[in-house]
Amino acid sequence: MKELFNRTNWKQRWYKIIFEHDTAAGRLFDEILLILILLSVVVVFADSMESLSQQNRFFLFSLEWVFTVLFTIEYIVRIKVAPRKKKYIFSFYGIIDFISIVPTYLSVFIAGTQYLIIIRILRLFRVFRILKLVKFTSASIYLIHALKHSREKIIVFFGTVLIIVTIIGTLMYIIEGPENGFKSIPISIYWAIVTITTVGFGDITPTTAFGQFIASLLMLTGYAIIAVPTGIITSELSRNNRNGNRKTQCGTCGREIMDTAANYCSHCGKELKK
Repeated sequence: MKELFNRTNWKQRWYKIIFEHDTAAGRLFDEILLILILLSVVVVFADSMESLSQQNRFFLFSLEWVFTVLFTIEYIVRIKVAPRKKKYIFSFYGIIDFISIVPTYLSVFIAGTQYLIIIRILRLFRVFRILKLVKFTSASIYLIHALKHSREKIIVFFGTVLIIVTIIGTLMYIIEGPENGFKSIPISIYWAIVTITTVGFGDITPTTAFGQFIASLLMLTGYAIIAVPTGIITSELSRNNRNGNRKTQCGTCGREIMDTAANYCSHCGKELKK
């Protein structure tokens, strides 16, 4: 009986429930948490709809505070039972847990900040930990590696695009001028970005023949540019996939080993000859 109410034992049991996902109680806790997160996000959606918020203002306001209080208690308990409190507080999930409860308290002083509760949806990333998708889904691993290995190429690509839109924007400011909507270089660069990405809001349009010619070239360039980052990432995905499909054959039992870096056979245990 004493052991049941032992402080250390209490912390250990709740640590397993809150931070670990292999037990039935831990999985149930996470599933309930995810449902509460979804419901709190739905409340934010409903509160932003004028037809619903006017009729149910007090009800939605009460629900919003109920969810915030529950998540605040959960956050405090997480800190309490965490063996390394600073590690949790400054971890990705710890920061998300904290900023997901702040907007409601801020709304007491700054009207409208309660809508920032929508950031709470980031807590749904925990579903990947529950289902262990990040660890065991090879597709996600390939994608992470591809993004990591292609980051230099993507940075160079975006740098090149930034230079192009800056030059074109400046030219359009000189050619079209403020009288045609190009009131400053930053606004002209904004137009160039909208044009090169083929979005085309239409709020600013060139009227001179030379300006329209440059705009046409920029549009055609945009179609070619859109394919570049896709090609970079696809190339890296293909390369990682080829590397991942390489296999090593055990010289003793003849079985194929997927892990090319392994030193011993996973089937017979004999040392692999490199």
